[in-house]
Amino acid sequence: MKNLWGIDLGGTKVEGAVLNSSEDPKVLFRDRLPTEGHKGYDHILGQIKSVVDKMEAKMGYKPSKIGIATPGTLDPGLGLMKNSNSTSLNGKPLKKDLESLLGVKIFMANDANCFALAEANMGAAKEQYPDAKVVFGVIMGTGVGGGVVVDGKVINGLQGIGGEWGHNFLDESGGACYCGKSGCVEKVLAGPALEKYYESISGQTKSLKEVYGLNKMGEDPFAKQTMERLFYFFGLALSVVVNILDPDVIVIGGGVGNIDLIYSEGRESLKKYVFNNKLDTPVIKPKLGDSAGVFGAAFLVN
Repeated sequence: MKNLWGIDLGGTKVEGAVLNSSEDPKVLFRDRLPTEGHKGYDHILGQIKSVVDKMEAKMGYKPSKIGIATPGTLDPGLGLMKNSNSTSLNGKPLKKDLESLLGVKIFMANDANCFALAEANMGAAKEQYPDAKVVFGVIMGTGVGGGVVVDGKVINGLQGIGGEWGHNFLDESGGACYCGKSGCVEKVLAGPALEKYYESISGQTKSLKEVYGLNKMGEDPFAKQTMERLFYFFGLALSVVVNILDPDVIVIGGGVGNIDLIYSEGRESLKKYVFNNKLDTPVIKPKLGDSAGVFGAAFLVN
């Protein structure tokens, strides 16, 4: 039995956790420091080291390997970070620099992959569908991402973009995306995209939570239209993933996933577009909340 060490490198925090083992993922240590990314790349490295130092002091030993959840992705060929909204990381050899700084082997995956890994190994998928072999983890929040877990392991892919369904083309109405394309899933289904759509048809600026509340009250036709857009395109976009992966279970994370009707109306939409005469795939809520990143990072070393 071996302890699992993980770090979640987020935009606002660097969090560390030590789990007892993959078989018994009891939390032995957990602490965090602010990322303070505005102070630059070297400062971020220093904050990670400070968290690891605290972990070593608590546990009384230095590990041989640590898993790290990152915003963006490490390009496997170049060894450089890419696609990170923490822009000071982009183009930097984060894995190599951390291995040199910490003196340990680093295993790295993006935060969506780590979400999926945590929910598959100790979260909702593990709890409700313990025999699941293929788990697809969805993030729908300020952006849209995803992660694929097969037999308890993340599928990063040749280019490090495994699971990135958020940048498949969905509908031209989404408009231009920062990735260089137009009409991406993220530009239709992410929280800001849905808020922008509501504003475009109603002339009012409201949060997605407010729009959902208005829809439940049944008195705002624009809120109803926005929710119908969400459910329709949710099914259309996710059907592509189901047709390719045919996962045993799909776990929905991120703020948009808090909309309860996703699991009924959204799933009904999904049923219409999969290449099958029925839909057996469970679509479930996550269990771990914002703990998923650091716990999934720890499972990278398993």
